[in-house]
Amino acid sequence: MPLTNQQYDSILREYEEKQNRAQRQRLQRIAEIYTKIPEYEEIERSVSSVSVAQAKKLLDGDEHALLDLKHTLHRLSEKKLALLLSAGYPEDYLESAYDCPHCKDTGYIDGQKCHCLKQKIVSLLYEQSNIKEILARENFSVLSWEFYEGEDLYRFQQTVEACRHFIKNFASSHSNLFFYGSVGAGKTFLSNCIARELIEAGNLVLYFSASGLIDTLSGSSLYGKSREELYGISQDLYNCDLLIIDDLGTEYTNAYVVSQLFSCLNERLLRRKSTIISTNLSLEDLRNKYSERIFSRITSNYNLYKITGPDIRMYRKTMLNRK
Repeated sequence: MPLTNQQYDSILREYEEKQNRAQRQRLQRIAEIYTKIPEYEEIERSVSSVSVAQAKKLLDGDEHALLDLKHTLHRLSEKKLALLLSAGYPEDYLESAYDCPHCKDTGYIDGQKCHCLKQKIVSLLYEQSNIKEILARENFSVLSWEFYEGEDLYRFQQTVEACRHFIKNFASSHSNLFFYGSVGAGKTFLSNCIARELIEAGNLVLYFSASGLIDTLSGSSLYGKSREELYGISQDLYNCDLLIIDDLGTEYTNAYVVSQLFSCLNERLLRRKSTIISTNLSLEDLRNKYSERIFSRITSNYNLYKITGPDIRMYRKTMLNRK
């Protein structure tokens, strides 16, 4: 579910407006040239009359009519170009000024999405993910092993390998990841790395802190929205290609919250949609804090990875204060 039909139609309407704008600009420039260079318009008219005359000859059996037409049109085209240049205009002045010359603002080349359309889709997916700015600084390009050693390093390396495998096989297999362990050891960072790669590939990724997700599920952050909007939001939660829930365990919890969380996780499992959860809770704390049903769903349907090590955020803050 990269984009909804409504979102896709909106993008295509933008392309249609670009084409119309380019056409309007071209017509305005043609009118300008006809006013300033009357001879140019005369040549344009002669092109039509010559074409009609040669077409009649061709129908009458003149075998040389088509070749003569090509020579004549070429000569007239050179004359028009000379008039433009002598008047100080560039040779492409009357060509449509498309934003994307490759697809001529249609979004497609030979039935395939143009790079400009792909980029527009990716940009929209970034906006929807809630983490556009974060992903600009947290991705695999800045991955570092320097904060880990011993068992912590081994666990982190294994988890990174699992993340890359998750990305590589995302389109063909349904799986879920559960990151738990030390505070600040890189759980959220790895979630963001995955999000960046999948969004770039055109997938719809939604990110929520646990508290933000609960507010959305309970409706407390959706006051004033129409029934259609509420339905659309719930469908995005259930149908997005990847849902990331960060810092599970920090949200306020009661029986209603637990039931809403279970419904969300269970619905995504039923629809075979991937989810990544990160938490500072231990597995024992997870069992105690949430219902047995949630604990069972996670431990049975998620690949669990424990990440341990120093609090990297605190480490970097300390190093900055020392400078």
